[in-house]
Amino acid sequence: MLNNWVVVPTCLPLVLRHCHACASRRFRASGKFRVNANHKLIDAWLLVLCTTCGDTAKLSVLERMNVRSVRPELLDRLHDNDLGLTAELLQDPVVRRRNRIALDWDGAWRLDTGGSDHLGREVIDISVRFAARIPVRPVRLIAEGCGLSRAEVERLITEGKLVSAVRLSGKLSGDFTFTLKR
Repeated sequence: MLNNWVVVPTCLPLVLRHCHACASRRFRASGKFRVNANHKLIDAWLLVLCTTCGDTAKLSVLERMNVRSVRPELLDRLHDNDLGLTAELLQDPVVRRRNRIALDWDGAWRLDTGGSDHLGREVIDISVRFAARIPVRPVRLIAEGCGLSRAEVERLITEGKLVSAVRLSGKLSGDFTFTLKR
């Protein structure tokens, strides 16, 4: 029987970039947008706050775009300071690349295993699904979900008792499955 685990975000991740006012490198998304229109052109920014000094920085969302080319629903969400749009834009690789930022997901996600009734079986087949693109080490997920230490999970991998079609070392942010044989 296949068990399903889900990696779920619990809050917005921190934004990693340099603060111009202090030496901090961490910002938190305020969930607020600034929209500026100049005749037929529009700019929009996501506002982020430094976690140390509280200074505000702007992450570019739209740059000098013709107002007619922007979907009306997007404009409404920008004007309403939609928190869901904030999460979507932080996940968008184009926005991250344009603003030269990275995300810090430490403490911003949880693993939902659906209970621990599967842990007593000899062979466990588990499918791990990511609700958002959160980079996590599979060894950490397996250790947390099965109640094992990371060293024990590493040992199971080297012994061939923990197998997967994907490489379990490094970080993953996409769905994968694995089989654990005890």
